[in-house]
Amino acid sequence: MKRSGFFVLLVLLTLAVGIAFLASGREGRPPGVEAAGGTPGATGNSGAWVAEVVFREESDPAKAIDMMEAGEIQVYSMGINDPELYRKIQSSRTIQHEISYGSNTELAFNPVGPTFPRTGELNPFHVPAIREAVNWLIDRDYIVEEIYRGLAVPRYLPLTSAFPDYARLADVARQLELHYAYNPEKAKEVISREMMRLGATRVDGRWWFRGKPVRLIFLIRPDDHQRREIGDYVATLLENLGFVVERQYKTATEASPIWVQGDPAEGRWHIYTGAWITLAVDRDQADNFDAYYTPRGRPDPLWQAYRPDPKLARVAERLRNRDYTSPEERKKLMAEALRLSLHDSVRVWLADSINVWPRRREVSIAADLAGGISGSLLWPYTIRSPGRRAVHFASPGMLTEPWNPIAGSNWIYDNIIMRSTQDAATLPDPFTGLYWPQRVKAAEVHVQKGLPVVRTHEWLSLHFVPVIEVPRDAWLDWDASGQRFVTVGERHPKGLRARTRTVVRYEDELLKKSWHDGTRISLADFVFGLILAFDRAKPQSPVFDPSAVPVFETFMRHFRGLRIVEEDPLVVEIYSDQLYPDAELIAASRAADFYTSVPWHELALGFLAERDRQLAFSSSKADQLKVEWMSYIAGPSLEILGQKLTAALAEGFIPYEKTLGRYVDRREAVERYRKLQAWRRARGHFWVGNGPFYLHAVYPVEKIVVVRRFEGFTDPSEKWVRFTEPRIADVEVSGPRMLKRGAPAEFLARVSFRGKPYPAADIERVRYLLFDSRGALIELADARPAGEGTWRIALPGAQTSRLAAGANRLEVVVTPRVVAVPSFKTYWFVTLPDETVRGRAPAAGRRG
Repeated sequence: MKRSGFFVLLVLLTLAVGIAFLASGREGRPPGVEAAGGTPGATGNSGAWVAEVVFREESDPAKAIDMMEAGEIQVYSMGINDPELYRKIQSSRTIQHEISYGSNTELAFNPVGPTFPRTGELNPFHVPAIREAVNWLIDRDYIVEEIYRGLAVPRYLPLTSAFPDYARLADVARQLELHYAYNPEKAKEVISREMMRLGATRVDGRWWFRGKPVRLIFLIRPDDHQRREIGDYVATLLENLGFVVERQYKTATEASPIWVQGDPAEGRWHIYTGAWITLAVDRDQADNFDAYYTPRGRPDPLWQAYRPDPKLARVAERLRNRDYTSPEERKKLMAEALRLSLHDSVRVWLADSINVWPRRREVSIAADLAGGISGSLLWPYTIRSPGRRAVHFASPGMLTEPWNPIAGSNWIYDNIIMRSTQDAATLPDPFTGLYWPQRVKAAEVHVQKGLPVVRTHEWLSLHFVPVIEVPRDAWLDWDASGQRFVTVGERHPKGLRARTRTVVRYEDELLKKSWHDGTRISLADFVFGLILAFDRAKPQSPVFDPSAVPVFETFMRHFRGLRIVEEDPLVVEIYSDQLYPDAELIAASRAADFYTSVPWHELALGFLAERDRQLAFSSSKADQLKVEWMSYIAGPSLEILGQKLTAALAEGFIPYEKTLGRYVDRREAVERYRKLQAWRRARGHFWVGNGPFYLHAVYPVEKIVVVRRFEGFTDPSEKWVRFTEPRIADVEVSGPRMLKRGAPAEFLARVSFRGKPYPAADIERVRYLLFDSRGALIELADARPAGEGTWRIALPGAQTSRLAAGANRLEVVVTPRVVAVPSFKTYWFVTLPDETVRGRAPAAGRRG
């Protein structure tokens, strides 16, 4: 799952509820948990629509569907792509569903080598050429057709095939897909050559190294039957090549300490059946290369072991920083990154799955076209079930990793709960990926003239200016020894320029709102979050974490300064060289750079625990210090954090007091710690947020979590209940099935939704790609409008004369404005050298 913004403030929950009450199917409650109070939201009211949401673990989707039919649960927060279960959902009278396109599966490789330092065993996947060869080894069509049974499409690239960038790069993507198409003989040839270069020998069909068979440890997720089948399929392919494959079937909870938290140099695994979900429609996937292929992607030990080709590292960083000046330059960089990422193949992409998200018919919820229900940032604001005070969710996994606000669990099923307890500066449109204001009143985006940026929404303004000078008093860096911000004037006495200037005007009442523990939000919360983001990457800091350095260095390459213009109402201007094609994304990213959903006094406890080397925010540093990965909701961490709270209260502790002391005094600090102490006594945890729900109870053993309506959340209940069914286009193509080479031809693309023509005003563009029988791209061009819902593709004789005799294909790509998911349709036809063909074939079927 991708995180946005510089200072990632995801907060975790882990209090659960006894398991028996859910098994009964009645709306009872677990021992020790009182009934929810408060009035659920309704028309004209404020806050969440329901009083309580209960989460429980259920790994079997079939059982979850039965439980939903029986009324024991109302929502299943896992996307289902099992055809049999989909048919059951479709035929049900009590269940409805949403569709999403943002999930994918992959193979993740351990790159350490050529031998593991601790075991001496050979790791073939240290070699990029062997990883690259796995692309040819795997038949993705088999995976899609036999394992997913049509509820997926093949994926070769670090781009989601249902998102805008894939449509923009369709010509590059199709050619790479052709190059890396299933070719087991080529895979065998490359792998054999590289294995011999490593010093391995093949004896009686088996690979040996230093007197032992070459063993591959394959972590396979059995809790997802598609991933289990994929794992077994790939394991068999590798065994057929002569490797000994040790298949280790492990759930998310069992696998995470090995492949995410563990040191890859230990040699405990070689391959993992990975899966990712994009929470919101990602209109700009330029940073995927940095996120998935470089140490800057994540602080975890596996990412820190990545050693990409310097060319890939440079291109990935340029794309992450949006270091380009035109759409054409961006496309060139993206194309180069795609090619280099496939050469690297530290992960091999397999399929983009089409997920079905079931819910009881009486439940309403905003689902995202990318992330479905689990990925929806709007679900806490929109969940409704008339007549019910509590809604029951089931998830396939929960509480997989520790929860802390800095570098805690990144698992989607933990995050869906966390998001209900946190508010955000802006929130994405679930259909387009463009951002809307939540805690922002307005924004001004100033961009250097000539850069490729457009604006869609009216809540922000876009201005092009010749030069952007950064004010001398803007904060640019952090002095960890002196505990103070370093200004632009100090670092750049001759001045500094930026490509963008964003003025963010947060809502007028922001600093009058409260955290869940009753303390009032203050400017100190925002400043402390910014300090900590800088300080953790500084070697002089008491909480220095090497795993924070790569992300910080990338940030600093585009960050050009921040200045607080007004304190209340809060107005901040942020200068950056980072660019996005959409002004809404620039404004949302800059607003998130300063905004926080975590109070400073909560973070201060973790700061003290890491400073004293008793706990660590990140798994990487926890491994380094040999201490526990910090959890704010469960386990031994709670006792240590409790001790820090007692000490902080006694002292009136203010972290980074030389700077933060300007925004908070000791009296307020003591008051905050007292309220947090009362919160911990009442709730048993330290998780405090500002979202529509608060974390009420966590039962880690039973894997049950309860969140309840936060009465202090004053937004109108109807604020986000405006998103209806996404209008994904259906495409039909008609035209000749056979034509004479060199003769002109005409094809028609009919674009519709629910049988009605798709308005031309709602379509950004209709493009076509013409491929010959050898897979070469002959033409890439725009289709022309030919009446409402109809687009004409005219191929002159000069184009068809370039087609070789045989089967050719025309691919039509429709990009709507109102949804960000493009629609594709392939139309096959045959060119004949000596015949004249008459007539037209029937129209092709619906969008595939």
